[in-house]
Amino acid sequence: MQKIFFEIQIDATPEKVWEVLWSDMTYRQWTTAFTEGSFYQGTFEEGSTMKFFDPNNNGMYSRVEKNRAHEEMKFLHLGEIYNGVETERNWGEATEAYILEETETGTILKIEIQTPEEFKEFFEEKFPTALGIVKNLSENQL
Repeated sequence: MQKIFFEIQIDATPEKVWEVLWSDMTYRQWTTAFTEGSFYQGTFEEGSTMKFFDPNNNGMYSRVEKNRAHEEMKFLHLGEIYNGVETERNWGEATEAYILEETETGTILKIEIQTPEEFKEFFEEKFPTALGIVKNLSENQL
C-alpha cells in the first residue's frame, strides 16, 4: 500500500471548498481531471456506500468512513464497477481522505490517499490538476 499526500491553499472558506468538492455540479467539474463525465450516486452519510462512475457506468464503490461537514470526508474503497456490476476487490485499507483546515486567508485542502501500487502513478499525475480546478471553482464561483 502506498501513501500519497497533496495540499493546496485556497482563498475561500472551508464551507465554500466543501460545497465545491461535494455538490453534484462542481464535483462533475473538478473530477474531469480524472475522467471527463465523472459523477457519483449515493449519499455522503457515514457508513453509506457511494458509487463513483465514468460516463460508461464504470468506476468504483466506496464506504463513507467519515463525514465531518467542512472538515473531513474519508472513503474506504471496496471494489470496482464494470457495466453496472460491482466486483469486490481486496485492496485492504485503500482510503481517500479530504481534510479542510481553516486559515487566516482561507482553507488548506489536504488529500491523504492510501492506494495499491497500481494506482499511485495515476493519482500523482491527476490530483494536482484536480486540486487546481477545486481552487479555481472555490475562489471564483459565486
